[in-house]
Amino acid sequence: MKKIVLVFSLFTASFAFSQSQEVKITPDNSWFKAGLNVGLPIGDTADFTSFTVGADVRGQYLVNPSFGIGIASGYNHFFGKDQAEDFGLIPLAGFARYYAQPAGLFVGADFGYGFLTNANDNSGGLYLSPQIGYHNEKWNFYGYYQHTFAENDIDIQVVGLGVTYNIMF
Repeated sequence: MKKIVLVFSLFTASFAFSQSQEVKITPDNSWFKAGLNVGLPIGDTADFTSFTVGADVRGQYLVNPSFGIGIASGYNHFFGKDQAEDFGLIPLAGFARYYAQPAGLFVGADFGYGFLTNANDNSGGLYLSPQIGYHNEKWNFYGYYQHTFAENDIDIQVVGLGVTYNIMF
């Protein structure tokens, strides 16, 4: 619970800081992003899962043309191997992205809580996902590393590729 409070506090503080000026939501600065991702488990996660497929949804506000903040969620399905059961991860995170140019390279990170589904005696844990990719007005293509520090000393780690489509408000 302390982790959730910390994540929520950090996200609220960053959002409040960005609100120091009057905010006008326009299609130029606010986007809904929807997409898909695929990944390969690494570390201990690779011992009981073979791959993951997921959906990604985001709401983003551009603080300025180079820096965006927002909220992210979705669902990642982990396919079990060697008699292990499938399970899922639902992230609830804040995110920040830096865009070097109007089209081109971006870097960013999600930070929040990952809720596990169909995982015995484990509800989830701290979620972190740095990303690097290419963007233009309509699309984002990115590589990511995803790490969930779950309860009972279980670390869920994935490297993968994703794509999202930008829908202007």
